[in-house]
Formats: sequence, C-alpha cells, structure tokens
Amino acid sequence: MDETTKCLNEWNATVEALGQGKQTILIRKYSTTLNEFLLYPTVSYAIKEDVLDSFQYKEFVKDNLLPTGDNPYEVKYYATVEEVIDKPSTRIGSFYKFHIWTRNHVKDYLGRKKAKIWILRVYKLDEPQMLKRTRGMRYANVDKPVKLEGKPVIPDDEFNKLKEEILNIR
Repeated sequence: MDETTKCLNEWNATVEALGQGKQTILIRKYSTTLNEFLLYPTVSYAIKEDVLDSFQYKEFVKDNLLPTGDNPYEVKYYATVEEVIDKPSTRIGSFYKFHIWTRNHVKDYLGRKKAKIWILRVYKLDEPQMLKRTRGMRYANVDKPVKLEGKPVIPDDEFNKLKEEILNIR
C-alpha cells in the first residue's frame, strides 16, 4: 500500500479543476522527478487582485478560491505523472482545452521558455485529510503520511483517449 507525504503546491482552483476532471495537464517550466504526489491547495496567488484574469472559467475559479492563512487544508486528491512532454512555447495554444488558464496567463508564465506538459492521472482520495504542509515553492511535505487509495476522477477509457489526444499534438 503506497503512502506519501510529498505534495505539489497548486492554486486551489487548479486542484479542483484537476479533481473534477476539467483539467488533465499542468504546464510548467520545469520537469518533475516525482511519480506521484498529493495535490495541496494553496492561496498564494489567489490574493492578487487580478487573479481571475488568469483563468478561462472565472465563476468556477471564484467559487474555488480559498481564504488566506496558514491553516490546515483539506487534501482530497493525488496525482500520478503519466508522462512529461516538451513543447515550444509557440505550440502551447494547442493545449488550451486541457486546462483552465487563459492563453495570456500561460504565455506570460512561460515567456519564451520551452514548456513541460505534465499529463496527470488524478485520483480522489478514499479518505480526504486535513493537513498542514512545510514551506516549499513547488513541492512540500505534509505533516503525516497519506495512503494513496482512491478512484480515478476520469474513467480509464476516457482518460486514455485524452492522453492519446495530448500526445498527438504536434
């Protein structure tokens, strides 16, 4: 039985998009050495006044912002990294339907850097946990081990089709 204390810090709206099957990828400037991790909801960017301008689905995001503070948060999901692919920043528009960010946000974030597209398989934990995390920019550790037991948020057939579609983007 796998368990972990490793978590990826991510905007709560993005965590919920992944957890509800509205998003299947993360676009990063860096790759990952972790094969699996908890999705830890953060608020650090959510306190910026123009945060909603970063997302396509403003109402969804507004409903999924968290209050600020250093409180424990409910961790409901974990992810496995199915694949990481490199794409030039000029090709990122092809991935628009697989994430909730606006084109401008992704363009501003990447600049001219090559993108690392993380294809994630997301699972809803059988037992969500209230957890605190250590400090960390990208990754952190939570205060107790969590069993990685749960059901995929996207059924196998549908996920395999999405993955194939993502991998076939040129």
